[in-house]
Amino acid sequence: MPLSRKTLAATLSVISNSTLVVLKLLVGFLSGSVSVIAEGIHSANDLIASLIALVSIRIAELPPDREHPYGHGKAESISAAAEAILIVGAAVWIVTEAIRKILHPEPVEHLAWGTAVMATSALLNVLVSRHLFRVAREEDSPALEADAHHLATDVYTSLGVLFALAVTWLTGWHVIDPLVAIGVAILILRIGLSLTMKSLHHLMDAQLPVAEVSRIEGILNDETRIHSWHNLRTRKSGNTRHIDLHIVFRNDATLLEAHQVADELEKRIAEELAPAHVVIHVDPYDPAKVEQKDAGCC
Repeated sequence: MPLSRKTLAATLSVISNSTLVVLKLLVGFLSGSVSVIAEGIHSANDLIASLIALVSIRIAELPPDREHPYGHGKAESISAAAEAILIVGAAVWIVTEAIRKILHPEPVEHLAWGTAVMATSALLNVLVSRHLFRVAREEDSPALEADAHHLATDVYTSLGVLFALAVTWLTGWHVIDPLVAIGVAILILRIGLSLTMKSLHHLMDAQLPVAEVSRIEGILNDETRIHSWHNLRTRKSGNTRHIDLHIVFRNDATLLEAHQVADELEKRIAEELAPAHVVIHVDPYDPAKVEQKDAGCC
């Protein structure tokens, strides 16, 4: 079975992050720069996140089975939540190390090597993150989107560390290094909290975005063969949307007609929001229930 675009993109992220972890940690420990080491830890977290994303994508691509009739798409949301936890933990570690460096300052050496590795990191992450964002958008992958955000964050933090190394090089103010590391940690923490909220949003089966729900409502409102519709519920698992609702027919409609219209609506909605799984329940027209609903009692 050939590898999907999502799997290939996640594999590229793993290779990229592995290279950066080795380079950053090697130069960071040789130079004594806590900001470069912080970036190495950040890339190590990105590597772990990329591995989690790769595994989750492979699981999410498995077809539905007896134990998972709705498929395995939630694996991507779980992956995003795990990545967010790793990011928050990394931010706390970086702040701790930076404070220790401020209280017990040490000279930063081999600044040229540090500058070179951070410039390389920024360039590589720009290229890889742009590719991941494109594939995540086209394949609607939460796991790849989270991984792309990690790498995009790494670009900004790498530029921040480059600034710190340059200032230290020119002025000899070694306190700039840990201060920038704290700034890196704050940015990482912000991304981690944002990803946490987004992953929980999917795991709690929140409804689809308003724009997508409006597209469903537009299809239903344009259908003249039904009397009304209600109980529209939506959620998302991986990149698959799950939609169910009730449509109401007047009592002179035959069962065959109602079934045909329901099938057509399921297909139209599924095509509009593909990939999507749509289930429509058919209700008979009941004037008493309509009056109750109009009165707001149920």
